[in-house]
Amino acid sequence: MTTEYATSADGLAWTWHGTALSGTPGRWDARGTRVTTVDFGEGTVTAYYDGRASAAENYEERTGVAAGTDPAALTPVGSGPLASSPYHGGGLRYLDIVPLPGDRRRLYYEMTQPDGSHALVTELR
Repeated sequence: MTTEYATSADGLAWTWHGTALSGTPGRWDARGTRVTTVDFGEGTVTAYYDGRASAAENYEERTGVAAGTDPAALTPVGSGPLASSPYHGGGLRYLDIVPLPGDRRRLYYEMTQPDGSHALVTELR
């Protein structure tokens, strides 16, 4: 699982720019990197992504962060995930960040619960 980067002016014709993010061999995200939300800052791109080390961690991906100056070339930040659940496999994935007035943000993500089920969670920051 990798994240590919493409752009389109009309949503019909696409220009592919290549692989934006791929797993790091031997690390927590070796099996997959799926970008879920992106923040374009002044001269920087910050992406939050779901990662897993192996096929056995399917459904229990954890959230990592990657950055760069070009959305077509992102590099993982740090040596491990940014966030994970404390329960049953650590799944915390599908993060989305919605900017709100006054520098506030609404976060949405899926998180593994104590019984192994998954719940949609939201928080205001």
